[in-house]
Amino acid sequence: MDIHYRNEPPQFDGANLQMHFIAEVDGEPLDCAITAEALEDHFGAQSALEGPLREAFQRGQTLIRAVCTRAIEQGAGPVVLHSGRFRSPDVPDVLH
Repeated sequence: MDIHYRNEPPQFDGANLQMHFIAEVDGEPLDCAITAEALEDHFGAQSALEGPLREAFQRGQTLIRAVCTRAIEQGAGPVVLHSGRFRSPDVPDVLH
């Protein structure tokens, strides 16, 4: 499975309090998202407003993509990363 992430800024989804980003899986786009709660809990977003969520996403982008890749490899899709996904024991030690 070939997974790459587009170098585009994430899109804010205020209705669902998520930041959306695109993974390309074997050349096909896959909508992925991380919740505001996860960005607040694990990446220091000070609120669920767009600006703080964008900053938190930028800070955590490497780990967010790593966890998303694992979710895709496990067959999840489309992927929504909730806070609990980052509490999993298989999350890289960078976070723990």
